[in-house]
Amino acid sequence: MKAFTQRLFGACALALCLPTLVHAADTDPAEVNLDYAYYSPVSLVLKHFGWLEQALPQSKVGWVLSQGSNRSLEYLNSGGVDFASSASLSAVLSRANGSPIKSVYVYSRAEWTALVVRKDSPLNSVTDLKGKKIAATKGTDPYLFTLRSLQQAGLKKDDVELVHLQHPDGRTALEKGDVDAWAGLDPHMAASEIQAGSRLLYRNKDFNSYGVVSVTEKFAKAHPQTITKVLGAYEKARDWAVKHPGEFAKLLADESGLPLEVAKLQLSRTDLSTPFLSSKDVVASKAAAPILVSEELVRKGVNVDQVIDQLIDTSFGH
Repeated sequence: MKAFTQRLFGACALALCLPTLVHAADTDPAEVNLDYAYYSPVSLVLKHFGWLEQALPQSKVGWVLSQGSNRSLEYLNSGGVDFASSASLSAVLSRANGSPIKSVYVYSRAEWTALVVRKDSPLNSVTDLKGKKIAATKGTDPYLFTLRSLQQAGLKKDDVELVHLQHPDGRTALEKGDVDAWAGLDPHMAASEIQAGSRLLYRNKDFNSYGVVSVTEKFAKAHPQTITKVLGAYEKARDWAVKHPGEFAKLLADESGLPLEVAKLQLSRTDLSTPFLSSKDVVASKAAAPILVSEELVRKGVNVDQVIDQLIDTSFGH
């Protein structure tokens, strides 16, 4: 009888403690905001199926459309979103210039940018761009791709006229003839190829940085379990996308309002096979980062390699 009483007392004590333990573990914020973007097709899947809302039943989930990495990171730094989708090199630039953010996931590894000209353009190489107008969105991967391409061709930023336009406006400017070239971004680039016959003047897969989901350091410290849940939902969306390529392309077309063939062209240049950050990504980012220093895009004295070590968090998802 005494043993039974002790077991009963222990069970009651555990029951009394359980709500506290559950409460301590369940610290998802009351509201979680994410961006979604046509350059991040998996985010469209996640938003469409509501899997994140299922993963965070105690949180109000909000969605904000990002037109480019610059907007995405602005939203993150202003508190408009908790999870932001940007190019990895854009995230490095943001962190190097004082934004305390951490990258925690890879939403795609895509060849999503190239230098684009009109179908009737006489330009045939990057060197032909000297003295020409190029539309590019400052702070985004296409902008940095342009700088790296110019540098490789022996040109400086001042050898061309960079016209700062958001990606959709850059496409319009190219097709209207207001600029000579455009630093394109999918799906707008794929749409211009198919709908206007635009031509890719210069491609270099190695100059495309991968796409990352980033959070602020403050959020990472306060809500690591929320990040794990969000990335779990992202993984569910990625897995669906890989297993249903036809439906995935149709969803991208429907969400972006672009023809199915445009979506298929974009996805043909998109790699979803390696979603988690690793030491290889640290090495790749450090190899790409010198352009930020040589073009004086970061503050003087900043150690960009150290910035990358602080930015890329490989602990999630493994």
